Amino acid sequence: MSKSDVTKLLISVLIGVAIWFCPAPAGLKPQAMHMVAVFVSTIVAFILNPLPIGALALIAVGVSGFLGVQKPAEALSGFGNATIWLIVSAFIFAKGFSKTGLGKRIAYVIMTKIGGNSLFLAYTMAITDVIIAPATPSNTARGGGILFPIIRSLCSAFGSEPGESGKKIGRFLIASSFHVNCVTSSMFVTAVAPNLLCTVLAKQTIGYEITWGSWALACIVPGIIAVILTPLLVYKIETPEIKNTPEAKEIARKELEAMGPMSAAEKVVCFVFMLALALWATSSMTKLNATMIAMVCIGIMLVFHAVEWNDVTTEKGAWDTLFWMGGLMSLAGGLNKSGAIKWAAGVIGKSMNGMDGMMALAILCVIYMYAHYLFASMSAHVAAMYAAFAAVAVACGAPAGLTAMSLAVITGIMGSLTHYATGTAPIFFGAGYLSQNEWWKIGFIVSVLSMVIFLGIGPIWWKVLGIW
Repeated sequence: MSKSDVTKLLISVLIGVAIWFCPAPAGLKPQAMHMVAVFVSTIVAFILNPLPIGALALIAVGVSGFLGVQKPAEALSGFGNATIWLIVSAFIFAKGFSKTGLGKRIAYVIMTKIGGNSLFLAYTMAITDVIIAPATPSNTARGGGILFPIIRSLCSAFGSEPGESGKKIGRFLIASSFHVNCVTSSMFVTAVAPNLLCTVLAKQTIGYEITWGSWALACIVPGIIAVILTPLLVYKIETPEIKNTPEAKEIARKELEAMGPMSAAEKVVCFVFMLALALWATSSMTKLNATMIAMVCIGIMLVFHAVEWNDVTTEKGAWDTLFWMGGLMSLAGGLNKSGAIKWAAGVIGKSMNGMDGMMALAILCVIYMYAHYLFASMSAHVAAMYAAFAAVAVACGAPAGLTAMSLAVITGIMGSLTHYATGTAPIFFGAGYLSQNEWWKIGFIVSVLSMVIFLGIGPIWWKVLGIW
């Protein structure tokens, strides 16, 4: 470890120690205070990042059990959560898309149909993102691994490189594709890992259950509207000099010719993906568990060699997510069981005494969204703030379903704010087409549009669905 990392780790530990030895305030048991100490120390470490997030979560789980803050079974309970394994399974789905080339094929096929001008080219990337988002629980893998290489190649094909020539089309395509990637991250539970954390915290904290199908149904209307309007808004801000792009269709055709006909592995992944979507969408009627559906579908891919067992064991993102999210769920469960969240909600609720529940929720959503300027990880942000904000909003009288969904859908769209806000941001920003000031300016404008759509139009649709 570097001297800087040692300092960051020491700061995280000292904050935890300080809280541990502070007298418990009225209404909070000493055991709960100790749970708060471990949790806060972990969140601070997530933010400062002295070690990989998975390593920090593993250490925190061990410490909570070693110090008797939680029983060993409770400390390890998060790793057996079905929701965690749904995310792990989705990572394997994503491996199938990238390994077989199906993700690229989808993009190129769409490009041959609607890639005739710069705006439609942006919609090609947007549609591809929407299609593969349900099975790609990493916006970094989806945006950075599948879409970015295609976009960067297109920019070069049009002679649009970082610098002055970026105005031709590169600045627009980079900005539009990145911000749509943030929108799709809010559209499905399995579109980005922290979404699953929201569902668990919502159930633990305010007793509201969000399933894969209910999330997808809730976000389909605001999500589609945002996917349509986001490229248009970016087009107005970064209007490309090249308006017509007939070359794009030819580029796509050549790429498809080079790829040849769909391989057997691609066909298997395509079939299994559609099967999973159909079963997930109808799980409320069939009563089939979403995680078990995913595991059976992965089994089919393994049997037909669309992915190999070695692909599963070497999928670093899946197992890293299992460690940090499983550990975080264990800590969050212990925090809730200790009564700390309920106590905190009561204290904050008193400070908002007399405020209408809907107004309180609106204020909390705005704070929750723009607090992300302080975070370099959506996962750390959700872990630090979701449960407390949800509990406070409900304590003030906001409906549980509306609260759970309102805060949850912010998870993806808050990634648009800065060049460090989510894993995809450094990749797109690092291409060098936009300065930091330009990136932040576009990010803020797009964030306002996203908030208006998801938290303005969204609740109207959710009312129709009976969510609140």
